[in-house]
Amino acid sequence: MTQGVVEFVTAIQEGDCMVRRSRTRRQVRVGTCGFAESQAATFRDFDILEVQQSFYQPPQIRTAARWRASAPADFVFTLKAWQLITHAPHSPTYRRLREPLGERQLRLCGGFRWNAVTRMAWERMCELAEALDAKAILFQTPRSFTPEPRHLERLYRFFEAIDRPPDRRLAFEPRGDAWTDDLLRRIVRDLRLVHVVDPFLRKPVGRGLRYFRLHGRPAYHYRYRYTDTDLNALQARLTGPWPHWVLFNNDHMAEDARRFR
Repeated sequence: MTQGVVEFVTAIQEGDCMVRRSRTRRQVRVGTCGFAESQAATFRDFDILEVQQSFYQPPQIRTAARWRASAPADFVFTLKAWQLITHAPHSPTYRRLREPLGERQLRLCGGFRWNAVTRMAWERMCELAEALDAKAILFQTPRSFTPEPRHLERLYRFFEAIDRPPDRRLAFEPRGDAWTDDLLRRIVRDLRLVHVVDPFLRKPVGRGLRYFRLHGRPAYHYRYRYTDTDLNALQARLTGPWPHWVLFNNDHMAEDARRFR
């Protein structure tokens, strides 16, 4: 029996979480949404990070470049798109916005509107992605962004208007049951998007990269600590020939991500 098999059997016998089974590093990456611990610990223990600061108020380009330089060469960054693109200014998340925008400019924000303000926001995201060599930019929408005709029109117009950065995936995480699989299948095909899901809520549509964000259980109970049973169930969802990015987004994200690795 090889040493690797011995270690795996021992882990099971000791009651350790069974998700310690072997994985291809390139196929399954595990990390957190934001720096849950120090940068050194994040770069040491994980192989992917979703930058959250970019959603509230993007960091300076030199800061992003420093993160890239500090991380291992094969470490993957993704970033969450600025709220100016996806969220309306009445969202409580705007309390953390530091960009000097006037009332008139703020009225142009959110809901994938395409105008001078959201163009500026998108260009900033592209600059940040370049500095990080980010492999994906995530667009997460609030529940208020339902798939009604005017919202779908804005969504299509936005993604058809932007200059897409080369070698970077664009990922879409809508919230709410109104976004049916049939509708999302058409959207991700038409707009060349990756469907992002919490795998405990639904399955992704489309083929290719699986981008999972775990928000706690039940949905969006961020204080939840994932159990070994949960993590074994999560492991069972890592199917198919595609890469899987597993990003924990709960209060215990670093601990849970480390256990899952």
